[in-house]
Amino acid sequence: MLIVPEREIGALMTRASAFEAVEKVFAAMASGEAYNFPVIREAIGHEDALYGFKGGFDRAGLTLGLKAGGYWPNNLEKFKVINHQSTVFLFDPDTGKVAAMVGGNLLTALRTAAASSVSIAHLARRDAKVMGMVGAGHQATFQLRAALEQRPFEKVIGWNLHPEMLPNIETVADEAGLPFEAVPLEGMREADVIVSITSSFAPSLMAAHVSPGTHLACMGTDTRGKQEVEAALLAVATVFTDEVAQSVSIGEAQHAVAEGLISEGDVHQIGAVINGSHPGRRSDDEITLFDGTGVGLQDLAVAAAVVDLAVEKGIAIEVDV
Repeated sequence: MLIVPEREIGALMTRASAFEAVEKVFAAMASGEAYNFPVIREAIGHEDALYGFKGGFDRAGLTLGLKAGGYWPNNLEKFKVINHQSTVFLFDPDTGKVAAMVGGNLLTALRTAAASSVSIAHLARRDAKVMGMVGAGHQATFQLRAALEQRPFEKVIGWNLHPEMLPNIETVADEAGLPFEAVPLEGMREADVIVSITSSFAPSLMAAHVSPGTHLACMGTDTRGKQEVEAALLAVATVFTDEVAQSVSIGEAQHAVAEGLISEGDVHQIGAVINGSHPGRRSDDEITLFDGTGVGLQDLAVAAAVVDLAVEKGIAIEVDV
């Protein structure tokens, strides 16, 4: 078995590599060559932790495995380690033998950012100039760096429930040489692309806050009950997602479906746009929305890519099992 420790991931996996891996696996999902297994997520009754598994099989890339991990809310305060913890395990699809164990914390952040940037690449207007961020936590910095590489943006605007966190994303804008402006939610009407990355259970961004022609990537809703944007916004947008079943059950679309504003048939796979079987954006006035729920195949795709890089650079640790 090959081991790629968490400490090595930052020097191996680039945003470009993560983008390529996630784009390929979304395309494989849409063509029926890859599928995700049912997600398991449980409160374990210890340290208030949520623990679970996401997995799948990609026939195109011959990638089989799972990500194990979850959320330990007391980690940072009690143990000085991040609250989200995960590890990816890859298996040989021909024999079932374990092939690799890969640190999953940074990979999770990179694959989540790659998913939204894939949606921007395929759905945002080509002339998009103003990048909007709703949310300013740790993951928001990954999202913004990846997003800024997809269009020639000229300005970044941001809103966060706790304004004192906005310097997190202002720093990223500064790195890119772009001006940053803190705005009220109404100010998001200036944005051509909006990424929302919060852990909210009540909508912040409303339909009235979004202008025609905007592309939105909603990346924070991955659990029943979570919600970042008003359900009415999905009713006036063309909705895309990583996996339809997750979108309508635990993603942003769960609320619009429950209210009867859209149906499951109104939610399209982003992979179909990548494959060319869906036209994607049809006009400059169309609002497009990507509901990024996060799927196991994303984790496997980036983990497989990082294993290849680790082997190439002689960093992978080989052990007998």
